[in-house]
Amino acid sequence: MKGGLQHFLPIFLMIFAVSCDDKKVQTDHKIDLFANERKEGKAYIMKPQECFDESDMVVSTSNIKLIDKSLGRGKSVFIYKVNSGQVLKTTRDSVVSFPFQFLANQELRFKKDSTSYVYLKKLQGYRFIAKEMNLKYQWLKAAPVYSVKAGK
Repeated sequence: MKGGLQHFLPIFLMIFAVSCDDKKVQTDHKIDLFANERKEGKAYIMKPQECFDESDMVVSTSNIKLIDKSLGRGKSVFIYKVNSGQVLKTTRDSVVSFPFQFLANQELRFKKDSTSYVYLKKLQGYRFIAKEMNLKYQWLKAAPVYSVKAGK
């Protein structure tokens, strides 16, 4: 009996010591220490003239189509194809051949049967996608989709 007690007593003491740990209960703090650091703002949306000035290439087109998209892990990637259109501005290429493709980080909502401006800048990053899909341009980040108004 004494031999069994010698083995049981240390095990019992270890279990008792572990079970008596102080568990800290997290409480809600009434004072927000970081109230000034929290910023809840809206994303900046560029005006049409700002978009035009910041772009490397601007195309007016009604013939645009989403051809591929990748959602899930990492950044969202959308690839669009412009089949035809009118080049309004270009800083890189003197001749733009149609069709061409470009990349966007968000889904762009082009209106059907409506001509829209496509604001593009030189593609940065995405080396493997650019090589595989022959991409040179990406959508200007803060630019929304603007429709071409009649008489303009």
